[in-house]
Amino acid sequence: MRILGVSGSLRGDSHNSLLLAAAARLLPADVRYVRFDGLKAIPPFDEDDEHEPGDAVERWRNAIAHADGLLFATPEYNASIPGQLKNAIDWASRPFETTVLRNKNAAVIGASSSMFGAVWAQAELRKVLATAGARVIERDLPLPYALEAFDANGQLRDRELEQRLEEIVDELVEEARFTLDARGAARVGSMA
Repeated sequence: MRILGVSGSLRGDSHNSLLLAAAARLLPADVRYVRFDGLKAIPPFDEDDEHEPGDAVERWRNAIAHADGLLFATPEYNASIPGQLKNAIDWASRPFETTVLRNKNAAVIGASSSMFGAVWAQAELRKVLATAGARVIERDLPLPYALEAFDANGQLRDRELEQRLEEIVDELVEEARFTLDARGAARVGSMA
């Protein structure tokens, strides 16, 4: 099983990238974690380019297609998700008939330096992903005051928050396993 991690922040020392790393450490040993690092290279969505989107978009779509689950960590910009992340999801959602997001298991978490912990951005991102066809877990993990949330090793200082993060990761993996099992059963049934 493969979980694709996506940080909505382009910043090198992003709190959301730290949060993704903390989540990756909580994955079961039999789950492979892959972090997508090409968000910055994805060009602005243009319907004229939809059928020949270029290498950056193809790499993004392939990363999603080969993942069994998606774990997004988003900052909050002006009470919503960052433009580059929304742009990438727009590309992944098109063309709608063949979107790689359809029935893809996804979870959303987020960190911000404010007291709200990107809670609005997480709600927006869950809505956008669901509209694009993903099966999104209805949980969030607002991580406020991200500047103080991690120790020098990138570990979450708050054990209760870490436990909530583990619950989200476990639910994503459980949903992904269920989907894989259902696909396997459908394949066996079609061969009979």
